[in-house]
Amino acid sequence: MQPLDRRDFLKASGVLAAAAVAGQGAPAVAAEARKRPLKKALKFSMVKHSGPLVDTFKMLKEIGYDGIDMDKPADHAEVLKARDESGLIVHGVVDYVHWGQPLSSPDAAIRAAGLEGLKTAMRDSKAYGGTTVLLVVGVVNDKISYDDAYKYTQEEIRKALPLAGELGMKIAFENVWNMFLLSPLEMARYIDEFESPLVGSYFDVGNVVNYGWPEQWIRILGKRIMKLDIKEYSRKMRDEKGPYAGFRAELGEGDCNWPAVLKALDEIGFKDGWCTAEVAGGDRERLAEVSRRMDKILELV
Repeated sequence: MQPLDRRDFLKASGVLAAAAVAGQGAPAVAAEARKRPLKKALKFSMVKHSGPLVDTFKMLKEIGYDGIDMDKPADHAEVLKARDESGLIVHGVVDYVHWGQPLSSPDAAIRAAGLEGLKTAMRDSKAYGGTTVLLVVGVVNDKISYDDAYKYTQEEIRKALPLAGELGMKIAFENVWNMFLLSPLEMARYIDEFESPLVGSYFDVGNVVNYGWPEQWIRILGKRIMKLDIKEYSRKMRDEKGPYAGFRAELGEGDCNWPAVLKALDEIGFKDGWCTAEVAGGDRERLAEVSRRMDKILELV
């Protein structure tokens, strides 16, 4: 991402700007004290850190994050120490292998490996005290047909449900650019066919903007939405530099209609759930800026 001029943004951020200028980042605001008690998190891979993990987790707490979504393997003992000493919640884990070993593969061995990867992610999330595993259910391409993907992924996910029930874990399906489950109506049907409260949607707001409107997806998915990924998308940048360039837009500077998104979330009763940034990360200064931008677009302060 190309960082925007911070001066104009900070002027609009009031008291948060003063803290940033002083080099302190965004002040932490307890979720219950916010205008909206949504819980704010980020992906572990966004964080540039060195030294003890506990120091990194303390820094994230200081600049306003409530939690983190672990999207790569880590040492359990180190994560638990960092969690306990910082107060930063590890609210979930992202499946580590869903792209490389998709559950939609026509190769049974690859599907089996993908299922084991999902089970590993569930056990890790349980160990950290998390409640979900984010899963890209599968991919469709010239070698994996749409109808086979539908059948194979449901078969494999059903095999994971007994362990999910044993662990008290939920499997949340992310809407991504995988050429599969391309409409909210289909995503809703796909989830409902499991007839299980252990599966639902990990709705990525920015991923929809290229070909739809997030607020429409939110209303259709409704109570199926378990958690949110927060990112931005610019159709102008897409048209100028290609589809993936649209994600370079900073939060609040693209084509996501955040007031409409918040209105839709209110309508479905998503009042205090997890909202996890999935954008370009970096050091304390960069992550503090992301935190401030999340505060602004989600009307947290």
